Amino acid sequence: MATKTLTPAAARRPVLDRLRRDRRAQLALPILLLLAMAAAARPFMTERMRATDTDNLLAGPSAQHLLGTDELGRDVLARIVAGALVTTEVATVTVGAALVAGTVLGLLAGYRGGWLDSLIMRMSDGLLAFPLLVLALTVVAALGPGLRNALIAIAVVTTPRFARVVRGEVLSLRTREWVSAARIVGVKQSAIMRRHLLPHLAGTLLVFAALQVSTAIMAEAALSFLGLSVQPPQPSWGAMVASGTDHLSASWSLSVFPGLAILLTVAAFNMLADALRDALDAHRPQLTPPR
Repeated sequence: MATKTLTPAAARRPVLDRLRRDRRAQLALPILLLLAMAAAARPFMTERMRATDTDNLLAGPSAQHLLGTDELGRDVLARIVAGALVTTEVATVTVGAALVAGTVLGLLAGYRGGWLDSLIMRMSDGLLAFPLLVLALTVVAALGPGLRNALIAIAVVTTPRFARVVRGEVLSLRTREWVSAARIVGVKQSAIMRRHLLPHLAGTLLVFAALQVSTAIMAEAALSFLGLSVQPPQPSWGAMVASGTDHLSASWSLSVFPGLAILLTVAAFNMLADALRDALDAHRPQLTPPR
């Protein structure tokens, strides 16, 4: 019986349909949409997040301040909304940079092999030997505190994770018949990696990137909690949690609401990654090798 070949549009449609029906995606996507809207609203919140209400220091939720105020009388809700931009930068910049660098390194290591594979993997093993947060703290301590250096640190410590995942997939794919056929007819190695191997890595990388976003957000929040990422007076959810721990007896909301923002965002990315994995795994048997 002839095997039915799916067009790219037809191949994507079942994945999107499964994703749309998945309860986890239905819960995660509205949360991520709110995150994107909050990040986009940052320019409009600048004045409100800096305004101080000296008559309501460490006030609880009220009609005037829906989530209360901090120790300087600043609106907690406005600062949480403004801090969403930092989370969005972490999700896009650090994971995006690690994705690109790790994919290139993993492709080279897995397909070329030999001394290049050994060099890249030993360097990756050296970085992976340290806990992520400890290594990020080391990099930030060397570069100095600040959001830019925190983003660099998180990207550096996340890259080996992508490299190892890509290498493992490439080691399996490079023995396939269609890769051997491409080598026999004289296709360049760079073209094989770009046109034949990389498309088959897209699903795995998409799921893994969604998972690493959660890790990156937690790492940045931890660095902010320690005062090594975003510097005052700029808002950051981790820094807000740290500030609130000094005033828990006077105002519980100061730590709880930024903590909930971190929790919901991390949970949303994790749920989306699980939904993507199941949707792609269910559809993978129907996909055909590139021609």
